[in-house]
Amino acid sequence: MTQKPLLKNLAIVAHVDHGKTTLVDAILKQSETFDPRQEVEERVMDSGELEKERGITITAKNCAFSWKGTKINLLDTPGHADFGGEVERSLMMVDGILLLVDASEGPLPQTRFVLTKAMEQNLKIAVVINKIDRPDERISEVIGEVEDLFLELATLLGKEDYDLDIPFYFASAKEGHAKANLEEESINLHPLLDFMASDFFPTPKISEGENFQLLVTNLSYSTYLGAQLVGRIQRGTVKKHQQLVLCDKEEKNKSFKVSNIQIFDALGTKEVSEVSAGEIVIISGIENGRIGDSLCSGADVSPLPRIEIDPPTVSVTVSVNTSPGSGKDGDYLTSRKLEEFLEDACRNNVALKYNSTDDPKEFELKGRGELQLAIVFEQVRRAGFELMVARPKVLYKEIEGKRNEPYELVVLDVPNEDVGTITEALSVRKGKMEGLVPIGDTRTRLEFEIPSRGLIGYRSKFLTDTKGEGLMSSRFIGYRAYSGDMLARQNGAIISDRQGKSTPYALFNLLSSGKQFIKPGESVYEGQVIGEHSKTNDANVNCVREKHLSSMRTAGKDVNIVLPPIQRRTLEWAMDWIDNDEWVEVTPKNIRVRKRSLNKSNRSVIRT
Repeated sequence: MTQKPLLKNLAIVAHVDHGKTTLVDAILKQSETFDPRQEVEERVMDSGELEKERGITITAKNCAFSWKGTKINLLDTPGHADFGGEVERSLMMVDGILLLVDASEGPLPQTRFVLTKAMEQNLKIAVVINKIDRPDERISEVIGEVEDLFLELATLLGKEDYDLDIPFYFASAKEGHAKANLEEESINLHPLLDFMASDFFPTPKISEGENFQLLVTNLSYSTYLGAQLVGRIQRGTVKKHQQLVLCDKEEKNKSFKVSNIQIFDALGTKEVSEVSAGEIVIISGIENGRIGDSLCSGADVSPLPRIEIDPPTVSVTVSVNTSPGSGKDGDYLTSRKLEEFLEDACRNNVALKYNSTDDPKEFELKGRGELQLAIVFEQVRRAGFELMVARPKVLYKEIEGKRNEPYELVVLDVPNEDVGTITEALSVRKGKMEGLVPIGDTRTRLEFEIPSRGLIGYRSKFLTDTKGEGLMSSRFIGYRAYSGDMLARQNGAIISDRQGKSTPYALFNLLSSGKQFIKPGESVYEGQVIGEHSKTNDANVNCVREKHLSSMRTAGKDVNIVLPPIQRRTLEWAMDWIDNDEWVEVTPKNIRVRKRSLNKSNRSVIRT
């Protein structure tokens, strides 16, 4: 009889761009998970189209490999703060984590967030200092910063007895090597793989008893099998064709028969007939399951506590497209179809919430940040549909009869010469400096506490101010007293006052009015925003004017019309740029900005 392999459930967590997905690539290759003749692309775990384009992980993903008789289920988690809900639910499936920290940047806001969540669940933690081959590495300082962070969080969480004897490994995921001591020679990742399979990380914790119990922590879909529920078996065993009970949020128990069982195997899955407690499993047989539901055997229907995650801090109003050209670029999206899209998005991501509004054409979607919401709208757009999106708003709270707003700690690594510019820009947005520390000879790290609404629309300005060399990250730190009014955008908008096709002649004569967003020949309509005004107020202009031809000759030659390049219109840029009286029109082919009221006689050019 073959011996059942040992099982470990682990996750790799880190701040964005600290090398999680690259490390997973290297681990899968060096553990001989792939056939030697198989061609494997870079960042193979970032399988989504948007993930490949943006170079970030958006959804947590499972894979599995074997090393020296131990099967390891490994989760690759997002590093961006907006996708923190993915990290929180992923940690429900594992018993240990590898915390990656950049050898130069050190621990950043999301490092603190994921570490807090791991310590709250008493997971075993090991630290991997990654990118040790960076020319600006500062490994000894980063080790001290990580140790200080552990001590600080242990005190804050009331876990003074937490085992702070944390092992450190030093790696270059890109080069594919790791070691336990800096003095050792770097050869491969085998020292780290041996450690992952060692007794440091426990085998899965399971509950006593024989009756099956599982908490749904992820959803999947198969063309052949339909909806699939993913989670770690907490207790008992599940068999194919077994009768189970789904316990949902409304406490309406639904009985169903298991039609298919799969476990993770390399980058794919493997069908099995029976699985025991501790394994991460994919179960088919019932539709409409949600993250947080429980699966139980009929003999003992006792649901597990539902997943509780941090609440949303940002909301955005989304509407069906009511612009003059609606339905021309893509399929017209009805309010019912739009609501279905939002329902699906909230079903697959526990950090998202949505509700209807007084206007049947509009809905309110709530999430952790602008990027998370923009990803949802980008997915709707790529499905071939049209919609409109308003400016993101923060969610206020009434505390002791006073209005409170969410605050964030924003950490910025910038070139020394840009410190004054960044400090001034954040002060205007109600930011308060909490720290200023030099990093090496050429860069400085700034820390600001700032209202969340002060960061809406700031990212693109930050990249411009630092000429693309700055790094910015933030984390939610709680609700505080409302800090007063602030303008969403300093400058007004240049607005087309009629319908038609924009002409080079008209746009050239409007260059002095401000920065333009459209190219010659683009169709425009009354109320469409075609640029950013150089002054505070809005301006209605004629951008379709033709040069009148006449038989009269003039002295000199015609002016050679040369127009400057325009801003690339992305969904995130548009959501950052718009003000409260504007919409972003989103179609499969175009991103446009328009006024809520299109008729120029119904709106004022004076901004308040």
